[in-house]
Amino acid sequence: QVQLVESGGGLVQAGGSLRLSCGVSGSISRFNARGWYRQAPGKQRELVATISSGGDTTYADSVKGRFTISRDNVQKTMYLQMNSLKPEDTANYICNADLLYYNHNDEPVALNAWGQGTLVTVSS
Repeated sequence: QVQLVESGGGLVQAGGSLRLSCGVSGSISRFNARGWYRQAPGKQRELVATISSGGDTTYADSVKGRFTISRDNVQKTMYLQMNSLKPEDTANYICNADLLYYNHNDEPVALNAWGQGTLVTVSS
């Protein structure tokens, strides 16, 4: 089954850094990274950063200047470099991408995929 898989989360002290990765489990033909979201306990999911097919990026005001989104189309992976982390950055970080793969009938399937997330905890 084709799905997105995040990694790189963990516990870090305030001011520290983490690098999140978003890859694909299963065989795909095309990977079009879209962005990272996060959801803190008891809060709604919020957009953290986006990246367009042309490489243009956008960021939530709360992370501008601290987070950097990037992608490697050859490796079919998206990244989120997070610096100067704050306790309020604590959340489950979820990636989103458009995928194209071929099913068992050799038919193309386009999928807007979401990962399960990787937990980031920032201690004060």
